[in-house]
This record gives sequence, structure tokens and C-alpha cells, in this order.
Amino acid sequence: MELAPSLLIIALTISLLFSLSKLISWPHRAPLPPGPAPLPIIGNLLDLDRQPHRSLARLAKVYGPVISLKLGLTTAIVISSPEAAREVLQKKDAFFSARSVPDSSRAYNHHDASMFFLPSTSPLWRRNRTICAVNLFSARSLETSREMRAQKARDIISCFRKKAGHPVDIGHILLSGMLNMISNILFSQDIVDINSESPQEFEELIKESINENLKPNASDFFPFLRLLDLQGRRRTAARYHRRYYKTFNVIMDTRLQHRRNGGKNYGDFLDSLLDLLAESKISRKEIQILLTEIFGAGSHTTSIAVEWAMGELLHDHIAMAKAQAEVREVFAIQNLEESDALDLPYLQAAIKEAMRLHPPGPLLPHKAIEDGVTLCGYRVPREAQVLVNAWAIGRDPKVWTEPDVFRPERFLEKHISFYGRDFEFIPVTLRY
Repeated sequence: MELAPSLLIIALTISLLFSLSKLISWPHRAPLPPGPAPLPIIGNLLDLDRQPHRSLARLAKVYGPVISLKLGLTTAIVISSPEAAREVLQKKDAFFSARSVPDSSRAYNHHDASMFFLPSTSPLWRRNRTICAVNLFSARSLETSREMRAQKARDIISCFRKKAGHPVDIGHILLSGMLNMISNILFSQDIVDINSESPQEFEELIKESINENLKPNASDFFPFLRLLDLQGRRRTAARYHRRYYKTFNVIMDTRLQHRRNGGKNYGDFLDSLLDLLAESKISRKEIQILLTEIFGAGSHTTSIAVEWAMGELLHDHIAMAKAQAEVREVFAIQNLEESDALDLPYLQAAIKEAMRLHPPGPLLPHKAIEDGVTLCGYRVPREAQVLVNAWAIGRDPKVWTEPDVFRPERFLEKHISFYGRDFEFIPVTLRY
């Protein structure tokens, strides 16, 4: 008992020293980025409209290229300059290697095996990335699927030719064509009929699920509401997941039965996944999630980008004439081949210019996974959302002359990659 007063004194001393150290160090902490004053409880939610990338671009003009917002109870850091984007995506990418998980993606615990939300330090993320790198993106895999990809491109062209002189739904044909290209790479069969006059079930599923994911959800801004799912976003996402999983289960079961009957090995992505499944190196649910995300990331993004490029060219008759003349010159003496894209610099420039103006993902989400990280001299709290506003960067007048004008020639004047290595042009973030 005689030790009790001494222990109390020691405990109080340690507590006082700790508090004193916090007080002493506080003035030396980097400040949060500037931003509009938040309202109680809702924070800055009223500063955003139906197109948050545009709202955030307007705020960046007032507060600078790195701003902080309170979105309900969450902190968001918004990046709107190439220099700040380089810090997030390259120089300090290890500190922002994860993404905040929307509550809708927690349905069926989808996020637990999602490459979109796992940090790049996760063994599961690395395993899935290796699977994709070896079986989808390796030189051997690309060469194996080259003729099939060319055939699917010809299918798209043929479908447009059949519609000559009639109204045509460009988005429907492009999305159908991309879905079939991806499905043949993954499991050697078409998943939709490209010649159908109206969207089919799987095409509708892709569009509906992506549109649902883009809707704001109160549970993401006020985490204590997650259990209630007030807007039903998680329940809706669960229905979409069930439909995806059912589709892929049928395809997997058919292939497994084909194998049991002694059928040939297709040597496609699905066969590789089923080999890993047989060796217990991947689960059926992980296969379902991986296939879902490949379809979502690959089909919709690509079709939207091409559709915007077509729209811009239709509005600019001079640019359209240049693109048409280039295509006719190249293909007057040879058939369509994938490698011929290198001989179409103006068309490539037109697609890049369309993606600069209309990036498929205008806001690229990341999350700070450690405390004490700074961006451009500002403090970024742990768990803060870090949003790279690719739309604002692509229209920054400090970077681009006449940024709101469609002018493909700007990409002929300097070489800028499609793949986000040049941070004034970030059409997509690649995580595969």
C-alpha cells in the first residue's frame, strides 16, 4: 500500500509530460489545407452539386490546388494541380495506396477481396494483380488474344455499317462490343448480342450498377448510419452483386462440367482461375469479385471514352475531316490491324483530347493510410479521403491553352501518355 502514492505520482507525472509534449509539438504541426468553413454536422456538403468535380474545381479557384473539406463527419482533401497529383500518385503513393470503401461496396463483403479498395500492400491485392498481369496483360496473353480482339473490333464496325442511314445508339453498340471483347478474353464466349436493337440483361446490369455506385450515400458521410442503410444503397448493391455472381456461377459451373467430361482446355483466363481454384489458391467468391471488377473497369470506361471522342468529332467538322482522311489513307492499302493504331496519330490525339475534356473517372479516390503525411506542405489526417480531380487538372488554364476547346493538335505538339505518367493528363488510374 505504501507504493500506491508513488505509483499515483508517477502516473500523473507521465500524463502531464505527455500532455505537455503534445502542447509543445502542436504549433509545429503542418496545417490542414485551406477550404470553405464547414457548417455544423453537415460540413461542406451544401458546397457540392450533382457534378461534384465541377463544384470542387470552382472551390479550387478560390482556395488553391489543395483544399480540405468536411463532408459530413469525414475529411476530404481535394487535389487540383499536376504537381499535387504527382505527390499523391507517384512520390508518396505508398501513403495513399488504399481507397475509402463506400457503404454499398460492403454488401456481401465485396470490399474484402476487391482490388479497387484493398491497399497495394495487401497480399491479396498483390496476388490478384499477379494473376491479371500473367494471364491478361503479359506479352504472350496479348498475342494470344490479338486476332480475337481484331475480330470483335470488326464486329463493331460491321454493326455500324448495318445502321448506315439510320439513327444509331453509339453507346449501346460500343458497350456491347467491349463486353464481348472482354468476355472472350475471360471465358471465350460472347456475353451479349451486339446486333440486338436494345440493351440486354448483362449490359443493363453493368450500366445500372455503375450508375448506382455514383449516387451519394448518407452512410458514407455519416458512418454511424451504416447499420440503418437509410437510402437502401447497400441493399440495392446486394441485388446487383447477386446478379453478377449468378451469371458467373453459371459460366463457371458449365466450364467445370466441360472439364469433367474431358473437354478441351480453352487456355483462357477462366481456365487459369479454375486451376487455381482446384489448388485452393483462390476461392469461388474471389473469382466472382475479380470478374465483376474486370467487366466494370474495362467495358464501361472504354465505351464512354470512345463515345465522347465520337461526340466531339461530330461537333468539330474540321477535326472529323482530318481523322477520316487519316483513317482512309491508312486502311486504303491494308486491313484493320491493332498495330496500325501507331499510324493514326491524329485519331489518337483526338481520343486523348476527348479524355482530357471528359475523363471517364473525373474524381480519382484515394485514402491516407498513415498519420503525419504532408502534401504540398499541408497535413493530411489518417483515414482522410484524398480526391484527385482529374477533370479540373485537364481544364487547368495554367497547363492548357484554351482548356475548354476541343483541339487534338495539342497532343501532336508534345507526347503525353494515356497511362497517367504525365500528371497534367490523368484519364484513368491503373490498379491492375
